[in-house]
Parts: sequence; C-alpha cells; structure tokens
Amino acid sequence: MAKMEPGNFGLAPELPRHVGVIMDGNGRWAQKRGLPRPLGHRAAMERLRDMIRLSSDLGMEALSLYAFSTENWKRPQSEIDALMGLFMEYFLRELDELHANGVCIRILGDKDAFPARIRASMVVAEEKTAHNQGLKLNIALNYGSRAEVVRAVNMLLASGKPADEQMLMNALYTAGLPDLDLVIRTGGERRLSNFLLLQAAYAELVFVEDYFPDFTQARYVDCIREYQRRSRRFGDVP
Repeated sequence: MAKMEPGNFGLAPELPRHVGVIMDGNGRWAQKRGLPRPLGHRAAMERLRDMIRLSSDLGMEALSLYAFSTENWKRPQSEIDALMGLFMEYFLRELDELHANGVCIRILGDKDAFPARIRASMVVAEEKTAHNQGLKLNIALNYGSRAEVVRAVNMLLASGKPADEQMLMNALYTAGLPDLDLVIRTGGERRLSNFLLLQAAYAELVFVEDYFPDFTQARYVDCIREYQRRSRRFGDVP
C-alpha cells in the first residue's frame, strides 16, 4: 500500500494513532432493502477492506474493529452460521494481501467458543503477520470489555503480585498498543456496547447515522476530520 499524505484528504497531519470502529447496522441495512440479514454482513466486507486500506495508507498505528461481541451469540442461529462463514472467508481471502502490506493482525476476545476451523484460521492469521511493522489490525471476536477485565484481573491475581494500573493495562488483549484516540460507531446508536471500555477512557466519540455497508472512505475521513476539530484536554483546563 502506497503511503498517502493526510493533506490529500483535507486532513491535518496529526492523525489519531488508534481508531476503534463499532461496525453496526449491517442487518438493518439488509432488512431495509428486503434482503436477508447475512447479506448485510457480506456487503460490509467491502467497506471493511476500504477502511483498512485507507488507515494503512495514512500511516495510522492501530485500527480496532468490533466484529462480534459476546452478546452476539443471542442472534438467530442462521445469522451466526452466516457470520462464521464470513469470518472464515475473510481470513482465507484477505490474509495474503494484508500480510504483503505489512499489516499485523491480532484477535481480541475468547477464541475458544468458535468452531475449530475458524480458531485455526485466526491462529494462522496472527502467526503469519506477527512480525509485520505496519498497521496493527485488531479484530474483536467474541469480545466483551467486562469479560476482558475479569480475565486480566484473574491473571494478575494468579501472579500473586500487587497490581497497579499499568499492570492491568498490560494484561488486556491490547497490551502494547496505544489507548484509543477515536471511536466511531455507525448505525445511529449512541453507546459503546462493551467495546474496549478501559482503552477508550479518553477517546473522542463520533456517532454516525450511516449503516456500516454505507460507511464510505469519505465518511471515514469526515470522522477523522471531526476528531481533529476537537480539543483533547485529558482532564486539564481549556
């Protein structure tokens, strides 16, 4: 992927280091068109590809995507089955290109609940790209922030050592990554839905009405521009 200057998109040079995206509205996008909900998830894959490419081209450090939460197991089995197939297809189809472009993939969440073939594809994706130095692409699958914190606390308790804030952050799935600077949620809802709650403590939040299959590169740039207009004080006075 050829690097691009932020100015080419009307952006200031100071980009967010770490962007999180809650990719919401796929099923509603399909229903609005009289289509089965799984087709909305398939349509979202093209937007996902565009967003990853632009994030990498702009030289961002990390992009975290909320793809499947711990609560999503409550959805109809037919939709879950379709999502499992799409996850498998994504890792098989996209891995070589992502690897060639230096993208490093990390799965956030509990892999154990997934079928063996999908777990295996996740492991292959992580291992193949582990030493890449480009965009850190974090895909949250069977992820919930509260469960992540419980897991981290249990790890710290097992160590038998007094814990501090940094030790807790180092026990999270995102250890070694910067905190989120910007969280974008598509689909019109205005909540974080258990997504990277500790990592988003000081993030700027941008909510957009577009369903994710309609979330174009131009809208992504608009969200980054909105982030750049804000004054981040981290508890300080203006």
